[in-house]
Amino acid sequence: MLVTAASATHAAVPWDGVTARRMIRHALHEPAAEVGPADIASALCGAHAQICSAAELSIARRIAGATRADVRRALWDERTLIKTFGPRGTVHLLSAADLPEWTGALSVLPSPAPTHPDGVRFSPDQADEVIAAIGDALAECDLTVDELSQAIADRLGGWAVERTLEAFGAKWPRWRQLTSTAGHRGVLCFGPDRGRKVTYASPLRLLPGFRPADGEMALRALIMRYLRAYGPATPEHFAKWLGIRARYARELFGRLASDLEPVEFAGEPGWTAAGDTRVPEEPHRGIRLLPYFDAYVVAGQPRERLYPGAAAARALTPAGQAGNYPVLLVDGIVGGVWHQRRAGSRLAITVEPLRELTAQQYRQLCDEVDLVGAVMEATATLTVGAVTAGAHA
Repeated sequence: MLVTAASATHAAVPWDGVTARRMIRHALHEPAAEVGPADIASALCGAHAQICSAAELSIARRIAGATRADVRRALWDERTLIKTFGPRGTVHLLSAADLPEWTGALSVLPSPAPTHPDGVRFSPDQADEVIAAIGDALAECDLTVDELSQAIADRLGGWAVERTLEAFGAKWPRWRQLTSTAGHRGVLCFGPDRGRKVTYASPLRLLPGFRPADGEMALRALIMRYLRAYGPATPEHFAKWLGIRARYARELFGRLASDLEPVEFAGEPGWTAAGDTRVPEEPHRGIRLLPYFDAYVVAGQPRERLYPGAAAARALTPAGQAGNYPVLLVDGIVGGVWHQRRAGSRLAITVEPLRELTAQQYRQLCDEVDLVGAVMEATATLTVGAVTAGAHA
């Protein structure tokens, strides 16, 4: 069954109300009290962690009094966070308690179109063999890429580790095309870095009792979790966030039709969980600084509402990708970009608003700079002016 919100009668939800609701649910209206980093990661449906410092800021700024050390402790000591491959095969910090749901859902998604040529691409049977070997190799200890390559070769032979995978101007061992798939199946996650070397670990070893959840049930739960954080939304929004085909997302929403409620927001139809249509009466007002790839702007849609006018040209890639620049939120939507440069215990922050800030907004910006400094355990200074650093700088 395919579901489109256009086939239903909608209650109208104002965009200002949607923004205010998302800011509250993302703990951006005000930092949350009596919660931990895993609670925030769960509420966000994961924190993007390709840049670890950005994930630390993304989570800790949402918790009253927290610092990056609290996130690191939750990840490496308490194991309430797990670093692994999440939506779109990108590196995320996820709540360890949610990992059964995540792996259950991600492991049953349809395989994407092949991206590797013959001779590099594994057959389905070969992929299963390699992933089983990865799990076996990581069962006893964390391994670097080189150590894991050798362990896979010992188990399967040279065909699995041939350096045939084009990546960043070099050739990687062939098995590395399956790292995100292995993560999605629950046999691989990240361990602590060993110097400058990445290590991989086994969730089965780190999290006693861990097993992927039933796929169908996990997908249902993931949709409901997404709608709570980012709803109202469409199947197409969900598909873009998860990296799946829109038609498949519509089928998933169709199977959940009795649990969903159609609404109209931002001039278009969308869906929320049934009964979850209320929004705050007052719009959100205030200034916030969000790091690279913060979930609020990466997963939130419609993109043209979050990045209106000049914000799209300044803070999105030409292809429309969000997250490549840290953003300044003005009243819950993107109103500028910013950059930080660290030198020892000092953090120089430059903020480029797209419009002149009022005196009250400038005071709020100063408070935000102080917050970022406290979270990052540094003394922060503010310059308002052009950000000259490029994306990912």
